[in-house]
Amino acid sequence: IALDAWNAILAVNLTGMMLSCQHAIKAMKNNPDGPSGSIILNSSINGILALAGDVAYSTTKGALRLLAKSTAVHCAKARLNIRCNSIHPGVVETPLIEAAIAGAPDAAAARQLLENVAPMGRMGRCEEVAGLVAYLASDEAAFITGAELVIDGGSTAGLAGV
Repeated sequence: IALDAWNAILAVNLTGMMLSCQHAIKAMKNNPDGPSGSIILNSSINGILALAGDVAYSTTKGALRLLAKSTAVHCAKARLNIRCNSIHPGVVETPLIEAAIAGAPDAAAARQLLENVAPMGRMGRCEEVAGLVAYLASDEAAFITGAELVIDGGSTAGLAGV
C-alpha cells in the first residue's frame, strides 16, 4: 500500500475516531449529574478477522477495539460517568452494499456470496445494528464499558462450512 493511501485511511478511520472521542468526552463530562454518557465506536468484523487485500482498513478497524478499551479505562479511572464500547458488524444490507451488488457482473451471485459470509445465511439489517447501538447508549447498559460487541450472524464464531 502506498504511504499516502495508508495515511488517508488512518486519518479517517482512526484519527477521526480518536478526535471524536476527545470531543465527546469534553462535552459529556460537563454533565456529571445527568445520565451516563456513552461513546460507541463503529468498527467491523474486519477489525477481528483481516480483510484480504485491505491491510489498512483491517488495521484501523482493529485499532478501534483498543481505542474503545483505552477510552473506557481512561473515563472509568477519571470517575467520569462515560462508557465506551466498540461494535463489530458483519455484512449489513446497506445502500452501499446494495450498490455494490447491483454493480457486480452477476448481482445474484454477489448477493449470495455476501449472504453466505454468515452462518445464519443472510446479511444483517440496519435496524439490528441500531438496536444494539440503542441498548449501549441507554442506561440499561450502565455497567458495560470497554466491551467489543459483535453483530455478525455468527461470521466470527466459525466457518459456515463448504
